[in-house]
Amino acid sequence: MAEDNRFTIGSFAIVFDDQGRVLLSHRRDLDLWNLPGGRVEVGELPDAAAVRETLEETGLEVEVERLTGVYGRTDGKADIVFAFECRVISGEPSPTEEADRHEWFSVEDLPRNTIPKQVARIRDVLLRRPRPVFCNLSEPSGREWLELVEGDE
Repeated sequence: MAEDNRFTIGSFAIVFDDQGRVLLSHRRDLDLWNLPGGRVEVGELPDAAAVRETLEETGLEVEVERLTGVYGRTDGKADIVFAFECRVISGEPSPTEEADRHEWFSVEDLPRNTIPKQVARIRDVLLRRPRPVFCNLSEPSGREWLELVEGDE
């Protein structure tokens, strides 16, 4: 059997409000909070995917301010994820097919069930590096994290 070396490409928006709080979306399928984002479609650039995914998931129209990071994985999966700092142009967060609610959180007070890879991406934005970070993340997946969080209760 031939090994599948195709990459999946993801793109996420890190959106702050005027008070410096970050927007997180609560998933409908799992009790997890994450950044708006998802897969880049064929023929789409990662920055356009972050804008599209944010609109689809939150109802907010955003524009990209800067690329903040490019992330791989240490678990052998062929995933590349782009993270962009974005700002709101228009709209109000509203429930969608993918997310049942959206909230603005202080970065010091993120919900315990926020996906760890998303927390790492938020922290990287706050470092205000002059260039994007390029790194592999080893944090657990959303499902793995949910099992850990639920196991602690």
